[in-house]
Amino acid sequence: MIPLTLAEIAAAVDGTLHGGDPQARVTGTVEFDSRKIGTGGLFVAFAGEKADGHDFAPAAAAAGAVAVLGTRPVPELPTIVVADPLAAMARLARAVLDRLDTTVVAITGSSGKTTTKDLIGGLLSGLGPTVAPPGTFNNELGLPYTALKADADTRFLVLEMGARGIGHIKDLCEIAPPSIGVVVNVGVAHIGEFGSVEGIALAKSEIVQALPADGLAVLNGDDPRVAAMAGVTAAPSVLVGQAENADLRAVDVVLDERGRPSYTVVRGGESARVELGLTGAHQVGNTLLAAAVALRCGMPWAELPAELARLRAVSTRRMDVFDRADGVTVIDDSYNANPASTAAALRALHTLGGAGQAGRRTVAVLGYHAELGPAERDGHAEVGALAATLGVGLLIVVGESAAPILDGAASVRHWEGESVLVSDQSAAIGVLRERLRSADVVLVKGSRYRTWDVVDALRETRALAGASDGDGHR
Repeated sequence: MIPLTLAEIAAAVDGTLHGGDPQARVTGTVEFDSRKIGTGGLFVAFAGEKADGHDFAPAAAAAGAVAVLGTRPVPELPTIVVADPLAAMARLARAVLDRLDTTVVAITGSSGKTTTKDLIGGLLSGLGPTVAPPGTFNNELGLPYTALKADADTRFLVLEMGARGIGHIKDLCEIAPPSIGVVVNVGVAHIGEFGSVEGIALAKSEIVQALPADGLAVLNGDDPRVAAMAGVTAAPSVLVGQAENADLRAVDVVLDERGRPSYTVVRGGESARVELGLTGAHQVGNTLLAAAVALRCGMPWAELPAELARLRAVSTRRMDVFDRADGVTVIDDSYNANPASTAAALRALHTLGGAGQAGRRTVAVLGYHAELGPAERDGHAEVGALAATLGVGLLIVVGESAAPILDGAASVRHWEGESVLVSDQSAAIGVLRERLRSADVVLVKGSRYRTWDVVDALRETRALAGASDGDGHR
């Protein structure tokens, strides 16, 4: 954060300073975890159901914090007292951004937000100092927390914006007004909270409605609901994708044996061949969105192919492909799941398995897909049907809530694969221990119910007995 006095912070958040010198300055980061506080930092104390952040003020003071932002004074440090620390963080973030000459890039979508944010951050970092931390910080806490990482040197601030209802993205845009808005897609993720896909599209469109007339809307031209958002923004729009009307278009897409795409990117009369180091056909669209942002921000066309080629996954547990010593390949996409992202992952699994051409056996470990509401059963069944259609050799479904995946798979005639329903992650690990074979390709995917425990077991080279020569018990 830019250096600010306690008096300036108190004014920005409409708070009252208790104790300390009003001219003392915060020169470090703003943190709500006392373990991350360093010299010159500001500690934000939240009073939760299980823990009260004010109780950690001594630890923050010992780590070098200058002050606390909380709901009551603490004896260890000067305290800026406010009614709502979360709202105060939002006001502070806006006050900081209002003082900076920084291009704010905001990204939303039903799936792929974090990956696209990482790709944009990777490209922009070559053009100037960029804040785009790995991971998912896309809500009313994570967004101001990320924005407060910007300082006077920051040229680009890349923010992910999520929503659980109408108006959420609008509120986030008021904290950090974007000059470039990116919409990845509109799908059924969180449909249980929105009620309809149309409601989701309306919520996502808030990001482009917030753009100024001299901004830019970067839209997925392959998604009709996203492309239609060009009509609700005051900013000019760029459509990207494989559609014929895309302003930035990918043609001649080819996947290699590791599922890494290459394509020719076309803009007007210009074209260039791009070879990605990322896995999954869906990365074509993600990288086009990132490319459109980078071109707007000053990246020369001639440098674009090489810059796209160097991009790699940044945030963990998102299409992370690794090989074990026994020949098993694992796709760790276990961070979260919805039907669209699982479909993309299953297609990547199909490619790595040899696309059904007498290749390697494919194994899909699929967990529950949350927040689908009335579409829950159909959403899971569609995932299962796709897995069977793509010829998954072994389908392991984790948890009774995900059981409709099996029904979907069973509905596909002539599917020759095997399926099993297990109670939890430990049981899934047990099945893999017994049945995994050398050279299998395994996808692990599910909503955030510790599905990644399966991946962690797979990373242990001796964890699964059946995958090599039978000596893999731990």
